[in-house]
Amino acid sequence: MRSLKKIALGFSLCCAAVLPSRADSDVYLLGVPDYNWYAGCFGTASGNLVGYWDRHGFPDFYTGPTSGGVAPLNNCGTNIGIRSMWASKAGFDGRPANKPGHIDDYWSSYAIDFANCGQFDSYSYESTATDPYVTAGRLEHAPDCVGDFIGLSQKKWTNQNGECDGNVDAYSFVYWDGGGNRRTNYTPSTVAGSPARDIQSGLRTWTQSRGYDAAVMTQLADVNLSTPAGKGFTFEDVKVEINAGYPLMVFLQSHTIHSRVLGGMTRANPIIHGMTIYGYQEVPAFGLRQVRVRTSWGSGDGVFYDWDSASWVPPYDLPIRGAIVYHPQPQVREFTRAGNVVTMRWDGPASQLYDANTGATSPAHRYQVERSSTLRPGSWTAVTSPGISRTATFNDTNSASAFFRVRLKHPGE
Repeated sequence: MRSLKKIALGFSLCCAAVLPSRADSDVYLLGVPDYNWYAGCFGTASGNLVGYWDRHGFPDFYTGPTSGGVAPLNNCGTNIGIRSMWASKAGFDGRPANKPGHIDDYWSSYAIDFANCGQFDSYSYESTATDPYVTAGRLEHAPDCVGDFIGLSQKKWTNQNGECDGNVDAYSFVYWDGGGNRRTNYTPSTVAGSPARDIQSGLRTWTQSRGYDAAVMTQLADVNLSTPAGKGFTFEDVKVEINAGYPLMVFLQSHTIHSRVLGGMTRANPIIHGMTIYGYQEVPAFGLRQVRVRTSWGSGDGVFYDWDSASWVPPYDLPIRGAIVYHPQPQVREFTRAGNVVTMRWDGPASQLYDANTGATSPAHRYQVERSSTLRPGSWTAVTSPGISRTATFNDTNSASAFFRVRLKHPGE
């Protein structure tokens, strides 16, 4: 969804009850990008998500020329090229002018306003036209940006989970479990067409294309009125993710409208919007539960929404439908041995968690190297103490062959 609507909820007088001047809990992750909308809300939300991880432990997520190859915190001015991370385009961010990308193959038209942070981009939003690579009679480009993998703006499918047929320009899709159960590392069947793509499966395959792996989970929210009682992703689950150092995405959509008639399509995508959750605050005594978000409109800091069944984007009916949880996995990048001295280096999550009440910043991830002489069964013993460094040098005087692994540890472990 492209319309700009910023809602900042704070503590104030409400219904004759005086709320406290600060929340009992106010915790969030530091260094989360805040990108302006480009090529779709879930393209932008995914950009905020993977851009965060490019800055926090996964340097090969973005390797283009913008900002020295490190995902910047905004996509304005000289940083505008970071948009290619989720929507590539011929002649943009170092891509050859004769090499079509995501925008060229899937959008009917898209002109970028480079001077004003994309505020006056001109594009074929919600176009139901046939994708340009088809009308041009050429092969579509090999997927290389996040939008390619999550099916963004791609109209090649029919009967997606019994809801809609293909994705119109700027839209994408998730195959939810209608029973409110979690789906982890799920890939849709090819009933709707091949390749099977949606947001959850696409995030994982994009990560794999960058040389890493990820665990991706989706689940309808407990506040979704169509979720069976006692099921669904909860506010407590949000807290678990943030406290463990993982931002997540939230999918906003009417609880009752799963498709619409649009431009000749009888089952086009319904209106949706995607945001990135990177913190929370709560006052249990008042039943106040809020999440801190990047809106996908570059709205700045201090934007909160209540975790409930109300619409987040009035006048549209866009409450929470479900959550998309993304955990990129550590990847060993170097292993060397000189005599008894072993050196290992790896990429992996390196989040910083901030407590606004205490002013304390703490690392959310620690690592420990473990050793085993066999893999099946493994008999793993620690050879280093837990620490935040993603390198380790240690002595291994055992002459027998061995296997080493890096174990990611969360607070409390």
